[in-house]
Amino acid sequence: MPRSRTEPQTTPAGDGTGSVGPTGDVPGPPPAFSPALLDVLWCPLCHGGLGPAGRSLRCAGRHTFDIARQGYVSLLTGKQAPSADTAGMVEARAGFLAAGHYTRAARWLAGAVAPLCPADGVVLDAGTGTGHYLAAVLDAVPGAVGLGVDASKYAVRRAARAHPRAAAAVADVWQPLPVRTGSVDLLLNVFAPRHPAEFRRVLRPGGVLAVVTPTPRHLAEAREAMGLLEVDPAKEARLERAFSSAFRPDGPHTAAECEYPVSLSAAQLEQLVLMGPTAHHRSPEEVRDRVARMRTPLTVTVSFRLSVHRPR
Repeated sequence: MPRSRTEPQTTPAGDGTGSVGPTGDVPGPPPAFSPALLDVLWCPLCHGGLGPAGRSLRCAGRHTFDIARQGYVSLLTGKQAPSADTAGMVEARAGFLAAGHYTRAARWLAGAVAPLCPADGVVLDAGTGTGHYLAAVLDAVPGAVGLGVDASKYAVRRAARAHPRAAAAVADVWQPLPVRTGSVDLLLNVFAPRHPAEFRRVLRPGGVLAVVTPTPRHLAEAREAMGLLEVDPAKEARLERAFSSAFRPDGPHTAAECEYPVSLSAAQLEQLVLMGPTAHHRSPEEVRDRVARMRTPLTVTVSFRLSVHRPR
């Protein structure tokens, strides 16, 4: 649950006075919550702007959201989504990504979308996970700032440290985003839930939505060997239907694919399974036992599809 509260009325936050917060901390934005990113956020309860108040963010209505010691803020207004990644899933994903298996894909994505983002743009990563792809995009657009949102506090703890120009917040992508209308230049959605109406609302006129989905070939060898869920072949058609009322394909940038093989050790196969939705249904012991009976290393296919959209 977020730690949000209503403070007694004194000086409204965000009024530029730099008043000291209730804890007596030195005023000013917490690390990573730069003025440019504070301009993007709004209070999830009243939609007022958020400003710094010591180690918290606060709106003029006195709704206050504490900054966790790991540097993120929770702007979740209800219970954490039951599908949010667990601590174990996030740990497995962090280990898998650290091995570099998706680095090529992240750089490919960054290279594809960087020309579509203003040099000083705002990037929102909806369903950011550990911030892996957001960090790659910010590296490719040196003047941009980024905000990563995810329903998992465990993922957001890592996303808050993913890049010096990124901040992170706990928020449910299925619900209204704690982001001002028309404030985002580039919205990333990588292997994450999609909310077309909210994505359309937060994008500026002329902004860009970049959606990354797995192709049917993605990790096919591991899925067959481990009995994982198949990628729905109708996924792309569903995606187009879901976005068609609010977005249009972006001409020559409409779609692209990145595909390459990687070799996974037994430990990395375990991480691969435990970082995804299968982890909600299988214990680490079950996964470890199955991998132990396989021949490793196993060569698998990484296959990403990028589709680019503009608001209608």
